Formats: sequence, C-alpha cells, structure tokens
Amino acid sequence: MTRGPADMSPAQQFGLVVLRTLIGWHFLYEGYFKLLMPGWTLGGAPLARWSSSSYLAAATGPFAWMFHSIAESSWLPTLDLLVAMMLLLVGLSLVLGLLTQAGCVGAFGLLMLFYLSAIPTSGTPEAHAEGTYLFVNKNLVEAAAVFVLFAFRTGRIAGLDLLRQKTTPRAQEILK
Repeated sequence: MTRGPADMSPAQQFGLVVLRTLIGWHFLYEGYFKLLMPGWTLGGAPLARWSSSSYLAAATGPFAWMFHSIAESSWLPTLDLLVAMMLLLVGLSLVLGLLTQAGCVGAFGLLMLFYLSAIPTSGTPEAHAEGTYLFVNKNLVEAAAVFVLFAFRTGRIAGLDLLRQKTTPRAQEILK
C-alpha cells in the first residue's frame, strides 16, 4: 500500500516541506560560500582559496587513511570544486523541490562522507565542534532527517516535482 500526501495532515505536509527547505538552504549556502567567497577563514586564519586539505588531514574515522591520502593528492582542488558544486546542486534540488529524491540521495551521501571522516568518539568538547558529541553529531542527525524527506517523497507535496508530475499525461490520468 502506497501512502501519499493525501494521507498526511496539512501540518505534517507543511512540516516536511519546511524541513526540506531548511536542509536545502543549509546545503545551498555551504556550496555558495565555498564557490563564491574566496578568502574565508578556517580557524581564524584567512585562506587565499578554500581547501578541504586541513579537514581531510584531521580525519579520525575508520577511513581516515583514505581521507588523509586525498588531502595529499594533486587533484584535491578538483575535488574541492566538485564537493562545492554538489553542495550547491543538492541545496537547489531540495529548496526548489526539483528531482527531490536524487537531491536526498546526494545529501545523504555527502553527510555520510562528512560523518565517516570524523565520527565523534571522545565524548568530550573538541576545538572544532560546536558541542560535545559521542557517536551522534549534527551530520548524523541531518542525515536521518534527509532519510525522512526521502521516505516521505516530499517532492510530491510541494515544489517543482509536483508541478512536473501534474503536467505529464500519465500523472493527470493517475490523479483522476
């Protein structure tokens, strides 16, 4: 049995679309900042160009060796650009509700990479963290929220996916 937006209350639908929009904005702005704002600071030190090298070099997760080797690779600038573009595209997807399922998959994948690069295991305050985490941090929480967005197919509730769905002949036939 497939449940759709008609099975949800307006408040549930509104809440899911707000959650999708907020997560989308988070991704969109992170990508925008990394692409268009050179000279931002990392740990108080201004950078000539954004780079993930210090983040990757500090990786502590189970795949730390892989992240460390990426930090030292010659193609890191290309990877930095790719990640920034992916952040921007995922953000646009979620904010606009366009190709929402693909946007959720992209968001989940990026969040899992960020989580796996630094799984919080100390349970004590860390200089680079906003709080005190033990296994669960904001990347994992946001990934769980993205999974909820994916499971509830929020593009069918509001956004450009809904408009696309209504304009196809097959969709109009189904909606009757």
